[in-house]
Amino acid sequence: MIRFYKSNEGELLCLDDVVTGCWVNVVDPTPDEITFLTERLEIPPDLISYSLDLDEMARIEREEQDGHTFILLRIPRFQGENTDIPYTTVPLGIIIINGVVVTICRYEADVLKPLLNGKYRRMRTGKRYRFVLYIFLEAAQHYLAYLRAINKTVEAVEDQLQKSTRNREVLELLKFQKSLTYFATALRSNEVMMERVQRMKLFNQYEEDADLLEDVLTENQQAIQMTSIATNILSGMMDAFASIISNNLNAVMKVLATLTILLNLPILVSSFYGMNVGLPFQEHPLAFAIVLWLSLSLTFVATYIFYRRDWF
Repeated sequence: MIRFYKSNEGELLCLDDVVTGCWVNVVDPTPDEITFLTERLEIPPDLISYSLDLDEMARIEREEQDGHTFILLRIPRFQGENTDIPYTTVPLGIIIINGVVVTICRYEADVLKPLLNGKYRRMRTGKRYRFVLYIFLEAAQHYLAYLRAINKTVEAVEDQLQKSTRNREVLELLKFQKSLTYFATALRSNEVMMERVQRMKLFNQYEEDADLLEDVLTENQQAIQMTSIATNILSGMMDAFASIISNNLNAVMKVLATLTILLNLPILVSSFYGMNVGLPFQEHPLAFAIVLWLSLSLTFVATYIFYRRDWF
């Protein structure tokens, strides 16, 4: 899917065709759309392949001869709570070529939705480098938002773990640990790419752009620190709650073993008096009451001993 947008007096208008100074948003392009990008916009096919390759890392390439700039940014993506990895990262290709900005992603990018909804009133698609900086800023802010969501979910699972004897909650935490690993890797590669952008001074033509790039680097660094803290806390929490689950299970087994012993004492006494041999008090008129009293007495004594030793 290809859509064309251009800002006009603070509004983002949807166009029918590409024009100078517009934004071309490409999502999971078809072969015909790829042909359009390579022939009409003169985008090298390799750049499209890099943008659609889920394993590509963040980087920046500038071709002086062709006059295009290619930036690959790793952006966060929410896949759903019931998936093996709720939060992951995907590449977003940003190509500045022939007076337009082209974004290419295999999936619908959540980081681009605020731009489409007019979050930044001063955003102009014609100011290409500043527009790219807004994409950087949204990516960093989405990382922070998803990290807060992960922390909130982990706290909810933590409350369930305190009384759990199953592994389901620990496996739930493992899913978020995988997400944090993806986040940490992507954020570090993004940081290296952004620092190279800063050194190349592509975005320093205007003071406002330089300040915006500093804000982006600050937000990205904050996301890196939050990811590191969340990863360390989650790792320690999983180890601690693995021991808690084991202790909870041992407590349950202790109670079950105690109940088994207490229930077997009356059975032991009654089994003796069920044998076809001569037994004490078998001719006594209160033989049943004596056997019952003996069974209850042994059970009471055993219960008292277990209680005193905190085995029950």
